Amino acid sequence: MKQEIVVGTRESKLAMWQARWVVDRLKESCPEYNYRIQGIRTLGDNILDVALAKIGSKGLFTKELEVALLAKEIDLAVHSMKDLPTELPEGLIIGAVCKREYPGDVLISREGKRLEELPPGARIGTSSLRRCAQLLGFRRDFKMVNLRGNLDTRLRKLREEELDATVLAFAGVERLGLRERITQIIPYDICLPAVGQGSIGVEVRAGDDEILELTQKIDDYESRCAISAERALLKKLEGGCQIPVGALGTVEQGSLNLRGVVATLDGEWIIRSALQGDLREAEEIGVRLAKQLVRMGAGEILNQIRLGGGCCR
Repeated sequence: MKQEIVVGTRESKLAMWQARWVVDRLKESCPEYNYRIQGIRTLGDNILDVALAKIGSKGLFTKELEVALLAKEIDLAVHSMKDLPTELPEGLIIGAVCKREYPGDVLISREGKRLEELPPGARIGTSSLRRCAQLLGFRRDFKMVNLRGNLDTRLRKLREEELDATVLAFAGVERLGLRERITQIIPYDICLPAVGQGSIGVEVRAGDDEILELTQKIDDYESRCAISAERALLKKLEGGCQIPVGALGTVEQGSLNLRGVVATLDGEWIIRSALQGDLREAEEIGVRLAKQLVRMGAGEILNQIRLGGGCCR
């Protein structure tokens, strides 16, 4: 048996919070181990002056952690599930999908105004084209401004760059104790979240039975099913290119409900649909919904984006 478990994570305040949360849960179930958190900088942490849409995002916040994991420098890697690509490197698997926090997006505005109250031409900071497309679908007059960095940086830039508002994931705001800054929880019918948003994922080496058994103790079955469906939808749609897609799986009375959205970058054309099915068929439901969205017109949207070089996070 290992004496020490080395937990890898990004170095941001939120990533460290998530790693400590995972360690606390592991200590509750397996206190016989010693746990040590190892911070690792990723490419996404080092490139902050370029929009994500211009540099792509495959493994942008995970690759360096995965390299360390494969090299056995760390025993497990803690990620935001939304950062994990749908295809993992050979030899790595998801050991745990942790219980999901509320997965939606929130608005934080300088003057406390909700989306519908923002002035004409309001400038909204976000690096996510998923958010841009859906918010432009809600109000075409919004001016979307690229805004990157950790949560503290984005809130500082909101003030310094005199933006009207920014959009963030509720989970990150809540985990860092900043709930009082939230102006509005954005309804799902305006903006569906990113695939996996709100959940913490734990990546491990395939075949490392000791670590896999350990991480399975903090796996949440319903969250795993919901997010597996979302990831299957994304994998079927993206075809090697990141796209403005949102998805949300929820579990109600043993049934899985999956909603999905694909939008043009300007928000002029938004395709939405939903499916329901058995939890045990989560991935199949995701694939079926992806095909349904394509038949409704999402295929044309995706082809336009790929031809235009609009691959994005």
